[in-house]
Amino acid sequence: MLYWLTALSDGGDVFNLFRYITFRAGGAFMTALIFGFIFGQPLINVLRRTQGKGQPIRDDGPEGHIVKAGTPTMGGLLIVGALVTSTLLWARLDNGYVWVVLFVTLAFGLIGFADDYAKVSKQNVAGVPGKVRMGLGLVIAAIAGYWATALHPDDLQFRLALPVFKDVLLNFGIFFLPFAMFVIVGAANAVNLTDGLDGLAIMPVMIAAGALGIIAYTVGRTDFTEYLGLHYVPGTGEIIIFVAGLIGGGLGFLWYNAPPAAVFMGDTGSLALGGAIGAIAVATKHEIVLGIVGGIFVVEALSVIIQVLYFKRTGKRVFLMAPIHHHYEKKGWAEPTIVIRFWIISLILALIGLATLKLR
Repeated sequence: MLYWLTALSDGGDVFNLFRYITFRAGGAFMTALIFGFIFGQPLINVLRRTQGKGQPIRDDGPEGHIVKAGTPTMGGLLIVGALVTSTLLWARLDNGYVWVVLFVTLAFGLIGFADDYAKVSKQNVAGVPGKVRMGLGLVIAAIAGYWATALHPDDLQFRLALPVFKDVLLNFGIFFLPFAMFVIVGAANAVNLTDGLDGLAIMPVMIAAGALGIIAYTVGRTDFTEYLGLHYVPGTGEIIIFVAGLIGGGLGFLWYNAPPAAVFMGDTGSLALGGAIGAIAVATKHEIVLGIVGGIFVVEALSVIIQVLYFKRTGKRVFLMAPIHHHYEKKGWAEPTIVIRFWIISLILALIGLATLKLR
């Protein structure tokens, strides 16, 4: 919205600053961060009053989690509110990729909100039936996947770009749409599975989003793509405004989610943020790299899949408890130790993912 102030510029005044993505990204970050600090505590107070007993705690979960009873959930409203507000203020609203990512974020956020509301109102961990959530998620991902593909240049449509291999494009044809759906829905649910300890999910999300934001900015510039041998995707640079808002809002949320958490993000936040990074990966043609920078989420999801399949086949468990962060809790690791080590791994994976931009 503020981008249109450039119409008042003669090229040498303060309004000219709004032409620059980097300046607007900084503005989006600060707007979201301040939003989080201003509205964080009031939102927590409202959630605490309206939710009563807060998020229900699983009976079969780690014993130490009983102390978390009564903590309100739906804190994802703070993150989503901050990033949407900052994006609408600072991004170019004539950019289709911005709207694709916003659409996925809000739509998955609504699914998560409905799930959180069902859990809190019924004081039951079941929430919205899994098939309903999955069905709605697939519909949203199908719309977003087709929308992003329609925005891509003709030579990139329905094609998968491979990291490291220069100029390699795999033509998936009509099967690219199911692949894009898998990426978006998979990312949303993987982040949701990761959100099990105070501060565990939000920092890896910010790290992965930051890496993808750098990628979006890079592939949206011809000078960078020519130098690095990347596929040019015009318009994706504007996504970094959204990412800056996500990081600012995420830090504002982490202020209240740091151990011991005053609020949980809930499915409202985890599904919204997971869907968002999946949509960014599809928009920038870096779906495979998402699997690297978001490797923590991949491992969390795989630990659940392996646990379930192995138990059904043998009646035994591979992990003491899944997702894998609970396995380490059962082994006696302190919660802050697990969280911080997962943060470190996330940062390392993000750097490896960014390295693929140069390795050609």
